[in-house]
Amino acid sequence: MYGNTFYNETTRKYVATFGTHFNDIIINRKDNAGTTIQTFKVPINYAPMQKILAKLEQDPSLNAPAMTLPRMSFEITNMAYNPSRKLGSLTRLTRGIPGTNDSLLAQYVPAPYDIEFQLNIMTKYDEDGTKILEQIIPYFKPEVTPSVQLIADLDPVDVPIVLNSVSKEDVYEGAFEERRALIWTLSFTMKAYYFGPTTTKKIIKFVEANVYIPLTADDPFERITVQPGLTANGEPTTDQAETIAYQDINFDDDWAYIVTIEDL
Repeated sequence: MYGNTFYNETTRKYVATFGTHFNDIIINRKDNAGTTIQTFKVPINYAPMQKILAKLEQDPSLNAPAMTLPRMSFEITNMAYNPSRKLGSLTRLTRGIPGTNDSLLAQYVPAPYDIEFQLNIMTKYDEDGTKILEQIIPYFKPEVTPSVQLIADLDPVDVPIVLNSVSKEDVYEGAFEERRALIWTLSFTMKAYYFGPTTTKKIIKFVEANVYIPLTADDPFERITVQPGLTANGEPTTDQAETIAYQDINFDDDWAYIVTIEDL
């Protein structure tokens, strides 16, 4: 677009950041005596919930190696522009280029977008779902803010992930002997940013500005003079060639005035 081809892998990094928060959940199963008899890590996939459920229905049993419960899946469900987090459109982020001192890399401030994520927890037993849920929700109050390295050589960006809602569904249809799936659905909003292309700009090393010429010891540092246009006959004019010097203007005229602002 606009002659620029670039790819910052931003969405890929956001997906990886979100999934990483839930990829180390471990649950224990105990017997009636309170002894742990089984410990396992809950797998997580980037996939729609319907796809996981369809795979479960195709397995001969819930203990089949190809697909077992409990497990988790997540996906992006929506993206929306958030104008409340918008920064000045002409503001640029800059960073130096190694090996040179006359150029730098420039990039306009990113566009703020809210990315909606849906996390699904699918279990066969109700307690497995609560064991997983209680390892997630205590950390969201209501947000967790990881730092993500979105652009190389720029500082990491804080990206809040807000937990919006938690709901439960019991998918149990058909005959009694058919499998059951308890599904916890967690809705999140990631307050993300998308960066544009990077350009190379020259560094401004010298600026010369003449504020007031000539400047002597007796002159003010700043002077603003407002002078009306007046001909020698006392008639107003917009022709600079016909305007007399301001010191010759009749100060008795109500509309003839001189305003001088001086910083001494």
